[in-house]
Amino acid sequence: MAISRLAVLSGALLLIGATLAGQQRANVPAGPAARSTSAVPRGNIEHGRYLVEQVVMCFECHSTRDTQGNIIPATRFFGGPMPMRPPWSADWPEVIPRIAGLPGYTDELAIRLLTQGAIKRDGTQLRRPMPPFRMTPQDAADVVAYIRTF
Repeated sequence: MAISRLAVLSGALLLIGATLAGQQRANVPAGPAARSTSAVPRGNIEHGRYLVEQVVMCFECHSTRDTQGNIIPATRFFGGPMPMRPPWSADWPEVIPRIAGLPGYTDELAIRLLTQGAIKRDGTQLRRPMPPFRMTPQDAADVVAYIRTF
C-alpha cells in the first residue's frame, strides 16, 4: 500500500511541475512591473490555499508519514524524512524541509523560488524532487500568503 502511494506521489510531482510550467493567469499585469522582483504582489490567502491544497499539494512531500504511508496531520508543511529514494543515482535530500511559515525566506525570495524554477536563497538550484515551478508572480504571492499562515 505504501509503495503504491509513493508511486502515485512521484507521478503527481512530475505532473504538477509540467502543469504549472504552462499555467498563466489573465489578471497579471503586463510589462516591466510583471518582471520586477522589487514589486511584490499582494497575496490572496484563499487562492493560495486552493493552489497549495488542491493543485500543487505541497503537503504531500512537506509532511511526515506513518509506517502505512499516511500523512501525520500534525506534521503538514513541517517537513520530515524523505519517504523514498529514486532507483537511479541522485542527489536527493534525506530530509524534506519545513515550509510552514517559510522560515528564512523573504516574500521576494519565496516568489523567486516559485516563479523562476526552484532557486534557493543563495541563488543555486534546489535539489530534486522539488519541481522547478514557473508560477505567475500573482500565483506565487498567493501561495506565499497562505504558507505564511502556518
